[in-house]
Amino acid sequence: MTRIVKSFKVDDSVTFKEKILLWSKSFKTYIYLDSNEYKNREGDIESILAAGVIDKIPFTTENSFKKLDGFISKVNDWIFGFLSYDLKNEIEDLSSKNSTTFKTPNLFFFQPKKIWIIKSHTIEAHYLSEEDILIDWNHINSIQLRNNKVKNKKINFSPQLTRLDYIKKINKILSHIKRGDIYEVNFCMEWIARGKEIDPESVFRKLNKISKSPMSGFFRDKNFFLISSSPERFIKKTGKKIISQPIKGTAKRDPIEKNDLKIRCSLVNDPKERAENIMIVDLVRNDLSKFSVPGSVKVTELCKVYPFKQVNQMISTVESKLDNQKTIIDVLESTFPMGSMTGAPKVEALKIIDDLELSKRGVYSGSIGYIQPNGNFDFNVVIRSLLYDSQKKLLSFHVGSAITSSSIPEYEYDECLLKAKPMISIFD
Repeated sequence: MTRIVKSFKVDDSVTFKEKILLWSKSFKTYIYLDSNEYKNREGDIESILAAGVIDKIPFTTENSFKKLDGFISKVNDWIFGFLSYDLKNEIEDLSSKNSTTFKTPNLFFFQPKKIWIIKSHTIEAHYLSEEDILIDWNHINSIQLRNNKVKNKKINFSPQLTRLDYIKKINKILSHIKRGDIYEVNFCMEWIARGKEIDPESVFRKLNKISKSPMSGFFRDKNFFLISSSPERFIKKTGKKIISQPIKGTAKRDPIEKNDLKIRCSLVNDPKERAENIMIVDLVRNDLSKFSVPGSVKVTELCKVYPFKQVNQMISTVESKLDNQKTIIDVLESTFPMGSMTGAPKVEALKIIDDLELSKRGVYSGSIGYIQPNGNFDFNVVIRSLLYDSQKKLLSFHVGSAITSSSIPEYEYDECLLKAKPMISIFD
């Protein structure tokens, strides 16, 4: 499909992003991805919004990658959507008996009617009709922002695990590690608020403002919403170049620069945090080798600490060159779910996660992103995220941490609370 592309210049792209988010509220299905002008982000797209549906993949829980492959070929266009963590049960010989908080498909992608791409002070509209572009451009710019503030009521979330039960489960994981079953497991717990009404777009703006993460995203499909302030990239393809950037290692920020530098220095030299990160780097290298030109898999950045608005994070970067015989589906199927949210060895970690966690993760620990007509794509890791069902008035988020042989259960619980703080603070 050939789209009409028209470019506009703006003096203030931040204001334009605010307006386009308000404009998008009239659509039942849309996705907005924002890098928040993060300096170290790969790529030239600052933000992108896709709204309205031309075509989509029906609700799927089996043969999902085959359906995605067929959909890519059929539309030959930009597509946007998510991969659910539970897609793992189709990739590996696994099944989950845990409860489901949100009933979502294993993956969902749609072909949008309207796409807006923000690149610094340049705005690109990718439409099917030039006339529609001008109508929407004028509409977006006419939106007034002064009345767009919505005050969210105080909401108390209930953790689905008590501190004591959490510690017991971590000790079980440590027993698995001691026996040699696994080296590392990412263990998560869910926090839920029931019977609550929120304004999802307002919550996203607030979460995005306090976090300013480079892989943030907002997704809506009818009554289901994903509100994400993720700092982590799952996987990106540009031409033949593949890049994955796992995060393992978290520490608080300090408003005093001198103290914050000490915290970063301590994090980068922490043996436990480095071990967590390096284990996942090895897993990612192995995943990428399945579809890459032999010898092209390289760690271009190991255990570098990046400051974000709420936390310091240890990030590594793994790159490779895609084999000419391999496809988009080969890449996604070989790497999903991402190692940073599972553990090593991956399949055994997935089994232990299902055994010890209480609820299915659903879209959490999955990924949202896009695939371009030329085969390039970019996907985040769905962490630091809220899920909301406006019909059921159900609000939820997960937090977790990596458990290794040197983990202290009480400290891991405290790390979970640190990661939960941004989501909880929105509703204080």
